[in-house]
Amino acid sequence: MTKGKGKKVVAKKEKVRGMRVVTSEVCEVCKTPCDIGMAYAARMREPGAVGKGVPCILTKSKG
Repeated sequence: MTKGKGKKVVAKKEKVRGMRVVTSEVCEVCKTPCDIGMAYAARMREPGAVGKGVPCILTKSKG
C-alpha cells in the first residue's frame, strides 16, 4: 500500500498577498504616495504613453 498525496500545508506567513492594480489617476490622488506609483504616474504624463497600471502596495488583500 502507498500513502496518498495530501494537501500541502502552507503557513500564513508564506501565503502570497495579492495587490490591486491601480492606474496613474489613482496614484496622483493617493494620500500616501509611494516611489513606484509616483514613477509610474510620471511615465504616464509623457505624450503617447501606454500603461496597464501598477500593483498598489497599500491595497494588500488579507488571505
